[in-house]
Amino acid sequence: MPLLEKDSESKDNLQKMIDTLEKANVASLTGRMSTFDHEQVVFCQDKSTGLKAIIAVHNTVLGPAVGGTRMWAYGSEEDAITDVLRLSRGMTYKNALAGLNIGGGKAVIIGDARTDKNEALLRRFGKFVDGLGGKYITAEDVGISTKDMEFVKMETDHVVGLPDYLNGGGDPSPVTAYGVYMGMKASVKELTGNDSLAGKKIVVQGVGHVGEYLVSHLVKENAEVVIADIYEDRVKAVVTKYGVRAIDVKDVYDEKMDIYSPCALGATINDETLAKLGCSIICGAANNQLSNEQIHGAKVQKKGILYAPDYLVNAGGIINCYWEIIGYSREAALAQAEGIYAKTLEIFNKSKSENIPTYLAANLLAEARIQAIGKVKLSY
Repeated sequence: MPLLEKDSESKDNLQKMIDTLEKANVASLTGRMSTFDHEQVVFCQDKSTGLKAIIAVHNTVLGPAVGGTRMWAYGSEEDAITDVLRLSRGMTYKNALAGLNIGGGKAVIIGDARTDKNEALLRRFGKFVDGLGGKYITAEDVGISTKDMEFVKMETDHVVGLPDYLNGGGDPSPVTAYGVYMGMKASVKELTGNDSLAGKKIVVQGVGHVGEYLVSHLVKENAEVVIADIYEDRVKAVVTKYGVRAIDVKDVYDEKMDIYSPCALGATINDETLAKLGCSIICGAANNQLSNEQIHGAKVQKKGILYAPDYLVNAGGIINCYWEIIGYSREAALAQAEGIYAKTLEIFNKSKSENIPTYLAANLLAEARIQAIGKVKLSY
């Protein structure tokens, strides 16, 4: 065979291999999208700013997809994809259960927020958000602040979580923490008949903005608060300010406690941690606390631990953002977040009456609202 023909055949074979690999990757991703029933996933890349981001739109039946942007140094792109798919689905359920007229979406930026974040990167991300034409509205999340939202705002109007001097709602963390606090009090009420947290030993894992505000509420109610965080500066600051005790993050699950409050990243409720965890209540601000919803939701129930579904109790932040969309009022946002107390008790009651895990009780209520509204309107 002539050399040119061999080269041509080799190139054809190489291209076929590339096409096969690309099709396999697409099939894998679309299969996962189908599993969670996502509408759209957008991959964003810009060499000049170093931006690598993923935007996931899960469901827009109730309205445009709204959810924060998380910046994290993921171990792999696969981890980032898994996170954004889970988080965006969680936003759909969170927004539906909170009674908000918005759908669910989420974004992740791959990188270390402490070293890689800058104005150009955030503004470039804003352009990608703007390209979705309002189907996705972003806000802050882990690694992103209200100040960062100012840069995003320079490139798109599809952003909430803005500072008050830009007619935004300011930092939503206080409202998020207040909702978690309400959910925690409801959880104690469910178990003891009294919602006082005085004397209860509560381990707060993660003392970023939300975690610190939660600690403030707990200390004021004379709870025994123990904290843990991967960042030593955060631990020192909170210990100094509130006089709480700190433990190493690796010792969290060996600590005896009444309430475990995960307020950092998700998936901390898994086979390994459940084998150690000694508490009667799980209630925190972190998203996707159950590593596997079906498996670990059932195991938590079997172990006799009362689990306050994360997307139920941490909805204060998105409630605050929602009020930016319809006309901001911090008082109204806090009042709606206070309603998390009653909704938590409603979920517990449904769980008991139907003998199902609490996460499933919450899911069913959220799905029922989406299905009902879906009969009278189309997707955004």
